[in-house]
Amino acid sequence: MSELGPSPLASGDELPVAAARTAINSVLRPITDTETVPLPAALKRVLAADVVSPIAVPAHDNSAMDGYALRGADLQTAGPTLLQAVPGTVFAGAADGGNLAAGECVRIMTGAVMPEGADTVVPIELCQLAGQQLTIQPGLLRAGDNRRQRGEDLALGGVALAAGRVLRPADLGLLASLGFDKVTVFRRLRVALFSTGDELQTPGQPLAPGQIYDSNRFSLLAALQRLGVEVLDLGLVPDEPALLRDTIDRAIAEADAVVTSGGVSMGDADHTRDLLAARGKVAFWKVAMRPGRPFAFGPLHGKAGKTAYLFALPGNPVAALVTFYAFAQEALLALAGATQTAAPRLTARSAVAIRKRPGRTEFQRAIVSRAAGGGWEVRTTGAQGAGILRSMSEANALLVLAHEQGSVAAGDDVEVWLFDGLV
Repeated sequence: MSELGPSPLASGDELPVAAARTAINSVLRPITDTETVPLPAALKRVLAADVVSPIAVPAHDNSAMDGYALRGADLQTAGPTLLQAVPGTVFAGAADGGNLAAGECVRIMTGAVMPEGADTVVPIELCQLAGQQLTIQPGLLRAGDNRRQRGEDLALGGVALAAGRVLRPADLGLLASLGFDKVTVFRRLRVALFSTGDELQTPGQPLAPGQIYDSNRFSLLAALQRLGVEVLDLGLVPDEPALLRDTIDRAIAEADAVVTSGGVSMGDADHTRDLLAARGKVAFWKVAMRPGRPFAFGPLHGKAGKTAYLFALPGNPVAALVTFYAFAQEALLALAGATQTAAPRLTARSAVAIRKRPGRTEFQRAIVSRAAGGGWEVRTTGAQGAGILRSMSEANALLVLAHEQGSVAAGDDVEVWLFDGLV
C-alpha cells in the first residue's frame, strides 16, 4: 500500500484543495469483499460485478401505443391509405400477435406483440374507421413508427448495470425486470466516527461553564448514513491520551475508515496529533480553503496489518461538514467500490456580488432557486462564519469559488454543489 507522507509544504504554506484531493485519491485501496443480498436490501449498495442481461428487453417487437398494427409498405404517399381491419384485438401478454397479409391491419394495445409481417402502428386518434375499412391520411405516418424492437432497450447478453454502480431505485426495478431477485454487491464500508475535545458535552446532558454541545458527530453521522455505509459511533472522547489511544486502536481494528472532528489544528492538544501520527504516515495539512483550513488524512495501521484511512476534520461545525463534502465523501464512496463518486455540479447565476481573493477555494452556504427570467439563481445565506451551523441548515447548496478565482459580480456564473437530489 502506498503511504501518504507529511505535507511537503513549508511552514506557513497552504495546500490547494485540488492537490489535497489528488493526494488522497493516490493512496485509496477499495474494499473487495462481496456478498449477495435480496433486491429489497440492495438500495445504495455498490455492485461488485457487471450485471449481464439474461434476456432481450423488450423480449419481442411490440406496440408503443394503442392503435392499429400494419405493414409499413402499405402506406401511400399520393393519397389516403385504405386497409382492411381483421377481427379481434392483440392484447399485451398474448403469446403472439398473429399474422397480417398485405393490405390488412389489426387493433393492437400498448405492449402487445407485433403481428408477423407488421412493422408500424397508427395511433388510434389518427384512425378513420368505417366498418372494417381503416383510412389513414397521407403524411401522418411513416413505416416503422410506434414500434419498439426486440432488444431495443437491452440486448441479450448486454451489460445492464456496470460494476461499481451505487444502486438507485430505478436500478432495482431494472434488475427485477430482468428476473433477478438478488444481486452481488461489495460489503458495506465500515466507518468509525468520534468527536474529541474537553469543551464538548453530549446533547441531553447539562452544560458546565465553558462547554458546548457536540453537534459535529450528529451532522457527520447523518452524512455517513446517506452514503449507505455502516457507521460505528464511538461517541465523544475527552482529550485524555489513554482514552484516545484505546478509541483509535478500536477504530482501526473494527473499521475501514475513521472520521473524527477536532484535534488536528496547531492549537489542539499535541497528544491527539502524536497518537494519530504514531499509527501511520498521517499528513496534517493547512488547506487553502474557507472554511476548513486544518485537515488531516492518512492510513492508520493497527495489529496484524490492519489498516484504516483517517479523515480528521476541523472542530468548527460548518468547517467539519464542508471538509467532509470536499474530501471525505468521494473518498469513502471510492473505498466502498463505487466508480461514480462525484456529486452533481450545477452552474447558476449569482444574485449578489461576492468578495474573494485568489489563492484559496471558498465554500459558501447558499440557496439555489429558479430565476424570474428562467435558469438557476444562487444567493448566499448571509454571514459565513465557520461556527454558524444555522446557515448550513438554511442552505440547499454550497457555492464554490475556485482557488484562482477572484471576486464575483452579481450576474456572474458560479459553480454550485447541491445538497439534495431525486435519487
